[in-house]
Amino acid sequence: MTPFRLSLLLFFLFLGFQSAFGQSLPYQALLKGLYDSSFPVVKPEQITDLKNYQVLDAREKVEFQVSHLQNAKWVGHETFSLKAVAELDKNKAVLIYCTVGARSEEIGKILQKEGFKKVYNLYGGIFHWVNEGRVVFANGKPTLQVHTYSMPWSIWLTKGEKVY
Repeated sequence: MTPFRLSLLLFFLFLGFQSAFGQSLPYQALLKGLYDSSFPVVKPEQITDLKNYQVLDAREKVEFQVSHLQNAKWVGHETFSLKAVAELDKNKAVLIYCTVGARSEEIGKILQKEGFKKVYNLYGGIFHWVNEGRVVFANGKPTLQVHTYSMPWSIWLTKGEKVY
């Protein structure tokens, strides 16, 4: 096999590997570096019905207002308070997310310390959710817009409309 054909084959194998896992290898590496491996995650493809979770958004208010998962409750990160989750059932599963999953993991750990039994971080955050073709909402209606936290972070959003 010629070097050109071998290179072409490797390129297409890489693309297939990337699409088989739904995200690029660099994004997977980023998440691995951000996450505490002992904190439970749920991948978008594992979720059949969001109604099985109390869904919490740990991004800032402006990010939430651009779009969020359906029926998500905004709890924030910088302004997070336990008052925001006082009415939640500590025995029902909680799915918490942010842009990529770092801020939501922090809030999730607080929830665990407060006695929430089943807290899960959405793997890859809203970016992975949208990149997997899942719908986000604004004002009760589907939207393509996603707040990307900042322009540098926007490289990880490959679908949807980027908002800074």
